Amino acid sequence: MDEFEALLNESFEMDTPAEGSVVKGKVIAIEAGQAIIDVGYKMEGRIDLKEFANPGEAPDIKVGDTVEVFLRQVENARGEAVISREMARREEAWDRLEKAYADEERVDGAIFGRVKGGFTVDLGGAVAFLPGSQVDVRPVRDAGPLMNMKQPFQILKMDRRRGNIVVSRRAILEESRAEQRAEVIGNLTEGQEVDGVVKNITEYGAFVDLGGVDGLLHVTDMAWRRVNHPSEILAIGETIKVQVIKINKETHRISLGMKQLQEDPWDAVEAKFSLGSVHQGRVTNITDYGAFVELEAGVEGLVHVSEMSWTKKNVHPGKIVSTSQEVEVMVLEIDSAKRRVSLGLKQTQRNPWEVFAETHPEGTEVEGEVKNITEFGLFIGLEGDIDGMVHLSDLTWDGRGEDVIGDFRKGDMVKAKVAEVDVEKERISLSIKALDSDPFADAIGGVKRGSIITVEVTKIEDGGIEVEYEGMKSFIRRSDLSRDRAEQRPERFGAGDKVDVRVTNIDSKTRKLGLSIKAREIAEEKEAVEQFGSSDSGASLGDILGAALKRD
Repeated sequence: MDEFEALLNESFEMDTPAEGSVVKGKVIAIEAGQAIIDVGYKMEGRIDLKEFANPGEAPDIKVGDTVEVFLRQVENARGEAVISREMARREEAWDRLEKAYADEERVDGAIFGRVKGGFTVDLGGAVAFLPGSQVDVRPVRDAGPLMNMKQPFQILKMDRRRGNIVVSRRAILEESRAEQRAEVIGNLTEGQEVDGVVKNITEYGAFVDLGGVDGLLHVTDMAWRRVNHPSEILAIGETIKVQVIKINKETHRISLGMKQLQEDPWDAVEAKFSLGSVHQGRVTNITDYGAFVELEAGVEGLVHVSEMSWTKKNVHPGKIVSTSQEVEVMVLEIDSAKRRVSLGLKQTQRNPWEVFAETHPEGTEVEGEVKNITEFGLFIGLEGDIDGMVHLSDLTWDGRGEDVIGDFRKGDMVKAKVAEVDVEKERISLSIKALDSDPFADAIGGVKRGSIITVEVTKIEDGGIEVEYEGMKSFIRRSDLSRDRAEQRPERFGAGDKVDVRVTNIDSKTRKLGLSIKAREIAEEKEAVEQFGSSDSGASLGDILGAALKRD
């Protein structure tokens, strides 16, 4: 009895563990999916087996194991202790995680659920939040393969009082990726030929995986020829051979090239495409200033807009050629240093002005449509899609061109004669009046300067008289009406009078005759003196003129 009393007193002296603390217990049985645990102090409790399992794993517990549990309540209605393995793990995990966070160490965990904006992660008892942006270095479309898989995480921040933990998987990947990149880049040298896999294609190029590090293959380095889009020659997942063009040790950026592994077609351009030679090419691109024509893979030349057509001026190149069209061009200039070839399209055809000059010599009659009317003449459409111009002065023999140009309309079909062809200036002069004979030339016939002709007075004016000869009007000034000053009176003449005059000038441009009665009289006097006497003979002027009159 004394011994029993001593043991009883000892048990009373032992403090019962406080609720809310972590205690050690022993598994004494496993039944109905639960583990029965003796936590001492004559207390037993039950815990579901799933609390002893990590995400994606089977419960790791057996009879006889000693485990730590969280005492939530000393005794429930059934007289059992209320305990939790999960809460004990959480407390244990927080202590461990706080230390790892302070030491900036990685922690192991498993993604086990989705929540708004990210995922939940079990860190060995504590639940953390994994933002969607921190899952991978690139956006993840399907996170299924990552679920319930043990993997390392980096703690970004944690607050034990609020029970908040934020972790990142991306930080781990970037760190390992940086190490891997540094190792791969360290083994690469500029000019080295390597194999890579196309990971992504953009408008400006493709990203190629070189075994842990990506390099950029720019579209201009894919081929010597023009590549409009990388997808023309590459596909995602394709393995290709590339050359390392440049490595930036600071940014770890790698520039790659494919065309560098091929022979540069420009090395043989001058030998293959000599100046003046004609070649077949394909239009690859059209701009405001011309069209690019591919002579062969990797060699393109520019046909400037001024070299596209003999006749179509100030026209957009797209109205002359179209993309992918096969055209014949002539090599005009080669600049190998700048990798430029100047081409001509019009040079493969004969100059239409040269052809016209050969087939239409001066005086040839042509017919065409009035294309345009300007203040200085008409433009007539001719063969070969070229125009000829009829100047105002070439419209009519009679009157002024300014007065008759109004009789013409756009679209009228007119006839004319070729007056002149200037091939260099690309000008063709036409004449409509040349279709008829020149009435002025017909009228004057054999009249020359100095000839005496008979004219008819048509009008009397203060300054002189108007006369007519073969239908042509001329004007004799007062001073030319007589040698004698007293006789220089217009009123002594009458309309219809016939008068002999001397031709002093023939102006084909103004189509006028210069006439003078005075000049005729002086000429007659001079002739009489020469024939019937001289000042040395002593004969008077009256005697000479009298003799001349008797002879007549």
